[in-house]
Amino acid sequence: MQKMGLIGGMSWASTELYYRYINKKIQKSRGGMCSAPILMESLNFCDLSRLRSDEDWGRVSKTLLASARRLERAGAKSIAICANSMHRVADQISEGVDIPLIHIADVIGERLKRDNIKKAALLGTRNVTTENWYRQRLVKKGISLLPADNSRATEIDRIIYEELMVGKVSRDSERTLKTFITNIDKEDVEAIILGCTELVMVVDAKANILPVYDSMEIHADAIVDFILDDGK
Repeated sequence: MQKMGLIGGMSWASTELYYRYINKKIQKSRGGMCSAPILMESLNFCDLSRLRSDEDWGRVSKTLLASARRLERAGAKSIAICANSMHRVADQISEGVDIPLIHIADVIGERLKRDNIKKAALLGTRNVTTENWYRQRLVKKGISLLPADNSRATEIDRIIYEELMVGKVSRDSERTLKTFITNIDKEDVEAIILGCTELVMVVDAKANILPVYDSMEIHADAIVDFILDDGK
């Protein structure tokens, strides 16, 4: 198996989901007591949250690039950033290391394309759902996206930053997301994309009106595929 480098802590709650999911898949594939060969840097999200200016994002880029380079020096054969929003600086990270970076939006787009999904709604943090850097990655895969809803983005931001990122799951937030998805079902879309790795904590991806694509699970599947691909 190939050694994987994970940049986590953004938040710790979703990093925990990644670690558990990846290892369960590896154990299922290889059996017995097998687990994934992982190098992980869990960053302090206090230093990286609530980003607003280009200067803020420049600081994030330097922090994540330094982390990626440490993982590369330690023997990682690929890098993954365990958060959707931090992929805003993914191109800078990818250009600064000599190993591949598994981009979350690219693997989501590939999964939808494989499933012949042409139009979807994207739910996540405001920077993911309203800015072009993420949406364009999906559009390039042939996916048409429902226009961003600012009021919905505001409430989802609140749920993510005030609840999910500190490990809190509330019935009110579960009902709110259920309402959002029910309303989206009235639009001309074929699927929902959970463009935040924590949203699966309040959305049952397998029990909704529309197909729900969980970004954490899809990204983790791609990570597992890389770990198990020994080049033979």
